[in-house]
Amino acid sequence: MYVIMVYDVNVKRVNKVLKISRKYMNWTIRSVLEGFLTKESYESLKRELLKVIDEKEDSVYFYLIDTSRQPHKIVLGEVRTDFKFIR
Repeated sequence: MYVIMVYDVNVKRVNKVLKISRKYMNWTIRSVLEGFLTKESYESLKRELLKVIDEKEDSVYFYLIDTSRQPHKIVLGEVRTDFKFIR
């Protein structure tokens, strides 16, 4: 399945969430990642994130697209590939 993940977490946990997520998905812009995941890798990603986030303060959204092909994406403006970690 194709997965888009969007997160809004406390700045203290941003780097941890990003590091975990990049093991599974491609970082596209700021707090958004996307990529193909198996059901097993999706469940593994969720388990790892639940160990890091504060469920009372942080949010992680997953958009699941059941397809064998990458959805058509239209980007208005610059395609960002130069992100640096926030320290």
